Amino acid sequence: MKKLQLTGIARATAASRRAWVFGLAMATMGLAHADPVKIEVWHTLAGPNKVEFEKLAKQYNKEQKDVEVALRAFPTQAALTQEASAAIKAKKRPNLIQLADNRSPEVVAQHQAIMPMYQLLAKYPVKDLKWFLPDTSGFTRDNRGRLLAFPWMAEVPVMYYNTALYKKAGLDPKQPARTWADLQGELLKLRDVADVECPYASSDQVSVHLENLAPVNNQFYASNSNGLTAAKQAPTMQFDILYMRHISLMVSWKRSLLFTESSNDKKPDQKFAKGQCSVLTSSSSSFGDFLNTRGLSFGVAPLPFYDQATKTAGRPFVSGSALWALSGNPAAQDKATADFLGWLSKPVVAAEWHQRTGFLPLTEAAFRASDVSFYDKVPGLQQVVASMRTPLPDNGRGFRIANYERIEPVLNSNLTEALNGTTPPMAALNKAIGQARTIAAQR
Repeated sequence: MKKLQLTGIARATAASRRAWVFGLAMATMGLAHADPVKIEVWHTLAGPNKVEFEKLAKQYNKEQKDVEVALRAFPTQAALTQEASAAIKAKKRPNLIQLADNRSPEVVAQHQAIMPMYQLLAKYPVKDLKWFLPDTSGFTRDNRGRLLAFPWMAEVPVMYYNTALYKKAGLDPKQPARTWADLQGELLKLRDVADVECPYASSDQVSVHLENLAPVNNQFYASNSNGLTAAKQAPTMQFDILYMRHISLMVSWKRSLLFTESSNDKKPDQKFAKGQCSVLTSSSSSFGDFLNTRGLSFGVAPLPFYDQATKTAGRPFVSGSALWALSGNPAAQDKATADFLGWLSKPVVAAEWHQRTGFLPLTEAAFRASDVSFYDKVPGLQQVVASMRTPLPDNGRGFRIANYERIEPVLNSNLTEALNGTTPPMAALNKAIGQARTIAAQR
């Protein structure tokens, strides 16, 4: 009887051991196939840039199983921020959101729902991360040089030109004009020889014809060193004789049908893409649209400058939008967010993003990884991008002006009145300064 009992016990023990081993194996398999940490990224990208971002997120999700990135697109910045505010109140906030440059990044970073990027990367560092634009303070850094947001959508205004129309007009497509005076001569040939009805068009007109007119001509856009130095009085724009000369020239171009399309959005881009306009000033981020346009051959050049104001052209402000991290999410999600940003920072990935969209390279390695043959396809592009690596003068480090998101529409309205001929250039500029000063002083 005892023998039978012992045998039964032994069998039971063996069975228990097998069950335990089986359970451990199943648990191990369960750990190996644990659900990925899900993070949400909200953005406002559109067109080819949106497609490219979706492509990269899909590739990231496919390459590893620990993190799953879900993208959510919004039609406007206002729609995104409104939804983000509601999500924060409901404690269902995303992990990264795309925010446009409001010229006051420190104010954004002070919001309790924001985790400054330098804090996130201090907890979860990205190895071998050497930024392409380490000294740009006006875009995503505070006055101590600390990174506040991930500069994934950094851009600068540039001049695009249709190489086929340049050849038709007898112009050298490898040597586009560098000054506004020389550009006028080219526009006359495009109008009269190539019979182009839209020689010149401009998108982002406030950026091109007001904001960046100053640094490109080695001047300050606003007082107090563009608002980057502490002062009792708020910084104000400095629209001097340079601005009077430039806006007056643009008005004369309008009257002579050299300058036919202008707005503060991207509508003129469409006419350039269709080959209807020969020259376009717009953002480098429009590059993706033109690259994907069949039959369009184009080059890229820096914005023109005035040789009466400076012997050599300066650099435009780096602006655009960036990915901001939100606080209050679980530590696992913060780590996953940093992992995704680290993957985006890989030279091959970041180089592809730069080459497909026209956004500036994220890192120095991304610039070096960019294919030379790619640059060869677009005359002037490599020189424009490479020029952004040179040391920044004080007037090109960006600017800080309070309430600028409300000031820009005022500038656009007055600039439009001047270009349309309804208000004299100097009167429009003075009116803009007065209105901007009032808005900047409001709290």
